[in-house]
Amino acid sequence: MNILTLYMIREIVKGSLIALLILITLFNLGTLNDELKDLGKGDYGLHEIFWYLFLTTPRLIYELIPYAALLGSLFIVGNMANDREIVAMRSAGLSLFWLIRTIILAGLILVGFSIAVGEFLAPSAERAAQVLKTTTQNNNVVMSSQYGMWFREDNQFINVRKIYDDGVLGDIYVYSVNDQNRVDNIKHFGSARFENKSQWQVTDIFQSHIARERITADRSGSQVWNTSIDPDLMNIAVVKSDNLSLYDLLMYINFLRDNNQKTQTFALAFWGRIINPFVTFVMLMITAPFVIGIRERVGNSSRLVIGALVGLAFNSFDRIAGYMGLVYGLNPMLMAVLPSLLVFSIAIMIIRKLR
Repeated sequence: MNILTLYMIREIVKGSLIALLILITLFNLGTLNDELKDLGKGDYGLHEIFWYLFLTTPRLIYELIPYAALLGSLFIVGNMANDREIVAMRSAGLSLFWLIRTIILAGLILVGFSIAVGEFLAPSAERAAQVLKTTTQNNNVVMSSQYGMWFREDNQFINVRKIYDDGVLGDIYVYSVNDQNRVDNIKHFGSARFENKSQWQVTDIFQSHIARERITADRSGSQVWNTSIDPDLMNIAVVKSDNLSLYDLLMYINFLRDNNQKTQTFALAFWGRIINPFVTFVMLMITAPFVIGIRERVGNSSRLVIGALVGLAFNSFDRIAGYMGLVYGLNPMLMAVLPSLLVFSIAIMIIRKLR
């Protein structure tokens, strides 16, 4: 690898990382503005807000690297073109293929960094951020185990074993403890649906009263259950694609398929993870037509505007394709690949014409 190749790779990677830092700062400022609206809710203070932003940053890095690569490479390689460095390199015998290959080599470094963050750091950090936000806002002691979610509310210990997609809870146990730290009452609810603030409508109620001399039980159909448990607490137990690595996504898809449940959303997220490294290369390939095809000097502001518009257009197209796949039940792999493949093909066609 010659000196010019190393120089190009170093500059493109440096420019992309600077662009990534700027994008993360902008996105976190927007998130900070949203989170400040919940300041003071429960124990959710400034310390928790900034810690939440820190924990969600790895996911942002993973999602923004392709667009940072686009902006960084447009800025760096565009400046080289303005300063006639690209012309000098090509006059020295370096081909267009060399330029594209060098850009792709820089992309390999960015993709490696992206995969490391997205697979090994972001999922666990995202789960921790969700737990932090939910528990501090609701002032409940929460624990997740193989027996479901556990909450403590005054002298009661509540175990929720089933959480359905529509927000309904099922198989709920409520253990009441007296002043002597002995269980004196056990309630079991077949299901619970949130009605309004602090009220749940519970059905299929079975209650046991435990005394020293005897145990009595009774059953009833439905009643209102007053509790401070907020439905948002259940977000801790809800499986989200952002909280799963690629391997975990695959295992969860197989689990859903084995239980005859819908897999479309998680399948789309899985193939999106597979395609995401390719998106970085697609964004980098878009750089070449602008550098080769534009002969006159172009200002940095114009170049960044072009990059932002291209990035926004691609992101919108990618999301629309994903939603269409979910709505119409189209193949998740096809809908994940289609936007990147289409844009990549257009970039290749433009480059061939410019040659």
